[in-house]
Amino acid sequence: MNIYRVLQYPVLMLSGMFAYAFPLGPALAQGASDIEFKADGRTVKSLSLEELRAIAPVVSVKVFEAHENKERVYRAIAARPVFDKIFGKNWEKAQEIIFTSIDGYQPSIPAAKFLSHDAYLAFAHDEGGPFTMVNTLQNNENVSLGPLYLIWDNLRSKALLESGASDMPYQIKTIALSLETPYPNTLPPPGSSARVQRGFAHFHKYCISCHTINGEGGGKAPELNYPASVVEYIKPEYLKRWIEHPQSIRYNTAMPALGQEIPDRDKVADEIIVYLKVMSMGKRAPAKQ
Repeated sequence: MNIYRVLQYPVLMLSGMFAYAFPLGPALAQGASDIEFKADGRTVKSLSLEELRAIAPVVSVKVFEAHENKERVYRAIAARPVFDKIFGKNWEKAQEIIFTSIDGYQPSIPAAKFLSHDAYLAFAHDEGGPFTMVNTLQNNENVSLGPLYLIWDNLRSKALLESGASDMPYQIKTIALSLETPYPNTLPPPGSSARVQRGFAHFHKYCISCHTINGEGGGKAPELNYPASVVEYIKPEYLKRWIEHPQSIRYNTAMPALGQEIPDRDKVADEIIVYLKVMSMGKRAPAKQ
């Protein structure tokens, strides 16, 4: 969830209860600035920042920075011309575009969102200085944003503002097209109630960027369903409190709370838990890497 930093990445993230490390070797193997583009599981192209900046004009973009709760101006290039150049117009037919960050954050964003809103790939602060931020959603952690940071022209869009930081990954190392629905092992059983389906949609939007269900999702925070589901070892009232106010349970946790800007926030938390309860009855061992 900002389960995005956010949901990306607002969110259900039990990371503060566990110690984990993120190996940086693979992310840096191509060179610190290289971005890998994939489609159908294969690499289409790998480009440096300089090569990417040659695709579209560099512009200054003012956004509401959900991670810092203030406006910021970034130097960036528009995302759609980059996708057109690398993937051709077929990217518009994709189900999702999956971004993988160096720290394991992995939001899966509908391609339709990029067609209806203006997204940009930022590479520097407009005023210069280190390309970093103090992430207030994660215990004021000082984080590096490079090589790329996905931002949205959100100042005139209520829908984008309500998305918070869940679809704003930084430290982007890979951008991949998914022509089919990603993460099939996270889908609720056929015939699930509308409440469960809404809970799945919330989880996909706010949580899956960091967490996995049955081994599918982001790699920043722990698996939530296998071999034991969080609903089996955390009391319901504490699980909801953890989602909404993690600092009230674990001091100094890096787990961000479900975003205050989310409409019907209390109902959203309840429906996420309902989804997790249903999934606890359909555990699958994660596929071996």
